[in-house]
Amino acid sequence: MAHLIVIGGGITGVTSAYALARQGHQVTLIERHRYAGMETSHANGGQLSASNAEVWTHPSTLLKGLKWMFKADAPLLVNPKPSWHKLSWFAEFVASIPKYRSNTVATTRLAIAAREHLFGWAQAEGIDFDLKQQGILHIYRDRAGFEHAGEVSKLLAEGGLPRRAVTPDEMRAIEPTLQGDYFGGYYTESDSTGDIHKFTHGLGQACARLGVKLMTGQTVARVQSNGRTAQVTLADGQVVNADAVVISAGVHSRALGAQLGDRLNVYPVKGYSITVMLGDEQSQTAAPQVSLLDDETKLVTSRLGVERFRVAGTAEFNGINLDIRADRIRPLVDWVNQCFPGVSTRRVEPWAGLRPMMPNMMPRVGAGRRANVFYNTGHGHLGWTLSAITAHQLGEHVAQWERLRAPRMLPVAVTA
Repeated sequence: MAHLIVIGGGITGVTSAYALARQGHQVTLIERHRYAGMETSHANGGQLSASNAEVWTHPSTLLKGLKWMFKADAPLLVNPKPSWHKLSWFAEFVASIPKYRSNTVATTRLAIAAREHLFGWAQAEGIDFDLKQQGILHIYRDRAGFEHAGEVSKLLAEGGLPRRAVTPDEMRAIEPTLQGDYFGGYYTESDSTGDIHKFTHGLGQACARLGVKLMTGQTVARVQSNGRTAQVTLADGQVVNADAVVISAGVHSRALGAQLGDRLNVYPVKGYSITVMLGDEQSQTAAPQVSLLDDETKLVTSRLGVERFRVAGTAEFNGINLDIRADRIRPLVDWVNQCFPGVSTRRVEPWAGLRPMMPNMMPRVGAGRRANVFYNTGHGHLGWTLSAITAHQLGEHVAQWERLRAPRMLPVAVTA
């Protein structure tokens, strides 16, 4: 079996290493932080949401972006300062609009397929990640949003995902703690939530048990390949050699891919979250159990155990920038105060992460220009949801490469 280097210890890198190790490969995982899952896989919204498979390449996204460009607390915020990377990304985004329907259906199918692998791995390895299988409720405040959701539901159904429309009364029955006036909602019973960091950390430990060499606290300075061998040079001068390399480095995949002769137009789309600490019984009772997605504000929620309530969302196009802005966090806190007034927001942990997003909203999984270079990156807003299936797909690409590189057995002449 081959020796592969996986660069990146987020959810896609760790699932990649785990899937490859299960196939019997020798795997070295390189992560620049001391622990796995410390960047974008640290405090996201927590949803495992096939119901959120709608890609963003819809004309309405452009209209909203223009409308909100100069509104600091807008759900979608684009820094108007131009850069070639940003301009090229948006040009390809617009070019992908005709594939909105087919890509939404394809993403739905991937999200459904991912469940079997992710839940199976968690059970096999005994990973506790605050899994809550109580569905996801999408909430709508007006007719226009609700009717658009109806059209999206048709695409989700085409991809194999059933979800049902619910009235405001049914919404209150599904999640009694939710306050406010709503036009209606859509409920997907098969969706779930969990703590991505706990899962990534637990699967990283499982990787170590399978023999994966974990090189944490190491920054990659250079990656090279001649098509037969791969070489990674670390910032401290160490050199790691292997048969092949897998790039799963999130928003940093673009720069690493360029070193290998591949163009990955991954853009860092910042998202924010708050983790509300439910330190008293009243807050624990007033916080929702069912996961929510508020389409108007683009916020999602998850209940992580008894004492934590996660609210996440927004999209900010501002390059590689992890600054936590107060004017972007405040709307999340205000939303909790409005929708769940019984929850104390006295203790709130803010966070920001960079989604690695391709212009067509589809992950980049497969081989690069060189035969022994592979990618599993660019998952955008669904990295947690899609990670297990794309790791499985990566394993299939590597298996195909191994079959092609294996020396052909030559016939042996038999003499009397």
